[in-house]
Amino acid sequence: MLDSDLHAGTRGEVLERGLSEATSDLILVNPTRATMREFVDAYQTVPDPPSVSLFADEAPLKQLVEDFLIASALADMVAADAVTVRTLGTVPRHSIMLSEEFLVSLVESGGRICGLTTVEKSFVAGTYDEYQTRWADASSFSLRTPPLSHIRETLADDIGQDVADDFDTVLGMLETARGNGDGLDEVTIAILAAANNSQLLYDISHWGEDIRLASKATFSRSKNQLEDAGLIDTAKVPIEVGRPRLRLELGDDELREAGIEKVARRTLQLMD
Repeated sequence: MLDSDLHAGTRGEVLERGLSEATSDLILVNPTRATMREFVDAYQTVPDPPSVSLFADEAPLKQLVEDFLIASALADMVAADAVTVRTLGTVPRHSIMLSEEFLVSLVESGGRICGLTTVEKSFVAGTYDEYQTRWADASSFSLRTPPLSHIRETLADDIGQDVADDFDTVLGMLETARGNGDGLDEVTIAILAAANNSQLLYDISHWGEDIRLASKATFSRSKNQLEDAGLIDTAKVPIEVGRPRLRLELGDDELREAGIEKVARRTLQLMD
């Protein structure tokens, strides 16, 4: 059990120690966006971690879920009932990691992180009870992002394993995946993976809408941007009834021979 202050170079190290030492459910109170990001990474490295109540201010939560990589990983934890997310009404001054056995207040100074720890029973019990009460009255927060495991599974089943592998390869290259000029977003990555495997726009956009990744209109807009940039091309495929569908292809022979990693790097350069 934690019984002394924690000194570390990163929030993740402090969070990992707390997750490892907790023998009861953990409450993470008022984490910053950076703390939540490192929590998601830390949680995935700890063997048999406790259930966590993520009790955060709504503003940093909204910022956090703009990053698909973090939001989809967190959505996996929520789907597994390992983590629950609710929003704080009144926000305390500090970030707190709290269990029935200990309370750790996260303090940053000089580029280092310290976890100021107390195990005084009456103080810890009183604080834990207070936040349990506040938690019961709090509103849940919807991530609005499907779990990454579900994305991978359905992409392989509905479109093809090669497309799912390319999607994963590009995700593995990125530190963020968001649609604001900082990296590639999830829709762009899906379209590039589909184009690298000559899939139909109808199929990939239908899949994306079915799993609530994004609307067909969003896929169409992303396709147009990539096409305007010369990164992909389309070919009409006649069908028995209705308008022809569009087969996605990479934009030129160099891209088609390059491999998905180089395609992603080229996309980042042209769309930055």
